[in-house]
Amino acid sequence: MTVDGDVVLRPARAGDGGTVFEVTRQSIRALAKGHYSEAQLAGWMGDRTPAYYEDLIAQGRMVVAERDGGIVGFVDAEAGEVTRLFLLAEAAGTGLGRRLLEIGIAAARAGHAGPIRLEATINAEGFYRRHGFRTTGRGVFSHGLGGDPIEVVHMEL
Repeated sequence: MTVDGDVVLRPARAGDGGTVFEVTRQSIRALAKGHYSEAQLAGWMGDRTPAYYEDLIAQGRMVVAERDGGIVGFVDAEAGEVTRLFLLAEAAGTGLGRRLLEIGIAAARAGHAGPIRLEATINAEGFYRRHGFRTTGRGVFSHGLGGDPIEVVHMEL
């Protein structure tokens, strides 16, 4: 368990899926608003359910950030890629995103010698650039389940 000020960083565990689902949904609605259409925002979660996140958590790669006993953000990564990083709007701009990104990068580097990739939402491109990532192209979110296509920015470190 890692403590950063009033935030506790810990591995996600069984039972966190519902909260991680809600963090993702709320983050999208608050932070991506104005960058995507209402239809895209409404369909973003596609066919995802809390069980989808429980399956991700079972893979043992996700780290959550808790403040006052509630999850306010998380990061997930696999070899060579930071696959998910979401924060509640109230946690944005506090340095927590940077800390979670560092954890994600370290996890993506484990057993991987090449560049670290990610698919950034349009609203998050500047954040990732400030942390050393460069844009390599644009495309459509590839980790989704249903819903309207979501434009993303392909980036690497």
